[in-house]
Amino acid sequence: MEQPHPLDRPAWTALCTRQQPLARGEGRALRYDRDYAIFAAVGDHAPASLEALGALIAATGPAIVLQKDRLPPVPGTVAVKRRMGVQMVAETLSGSGALDFLELGDGDAAEMLALATLTEPGPFFARTHRLGAFIGIRDSGRLVAMAGERTKPEGFTEVSGVCTHPDWRGRGYAGGLMRVVAARIAARGETPFLHAYADNRGAITLYESLGFRLRCEVNVAVLEPEAG
Repeated sequence: MEQPHPLDRPAWTALCTRQQPLARGEGRALRYDRDYAIFAAVGDHAPASLEALGALIAATGPAIVLQKDRLPPVPGTVAVKRRMGVQMVAETLSGSGALDFLELGDGDAAEMLALATLTEPGPFFARTHRLGAFIGIRDSGRLVAMAGERTKPEGFTEVSGVCTHPDWRGRGYAGGLMRVVAARIAARGETPFLHAYADNRGAITLYESLGFRLRCEVNVAVLEPEAG
């Protein structure tokens, strides 16, 4: 039987390997500590795995499952949203250019969370910035753009948290920061990857200009505990 690709279920692969210290749950279903991320995952669709995922969500709250295959119904949960996304990888990076950026860390956490809350680049929580290295751009001391790392399966690192304040858009900050983050990942001998909703053509066009190419479509399911 052909082995699944590490990115077919990126959260599962990451939580079983490089990001295991952030895993909550055990055995057949895992999720990130909710201060870091809202993603949950299973290694397969066996009934016992889906039962375990349902029990984990019932105990810990809503979760997002992102994977290549469509997720079957999960006992004890309601899928409040299902959307199609794309997963893209960058075997080579395109373009270059100087960018005046700075390293971000715990001291910037409140501003990072505020910027992500305003711009909604994807789920972002109090400790999301600790999932990997983040960089940003300040204008007159104000954080106006950032990008960083999220899911880390073996051999891969996800580019994520990319956002720019609405008043500073159109200056190439998002693409420039992404290029730096992706180049650092590649320099470590890993492959950068990312996700976008399939209908977000503007974002996909930007990612293609940086050297990212479609690997596969992905299914996104937002699950909540069943009422009652």
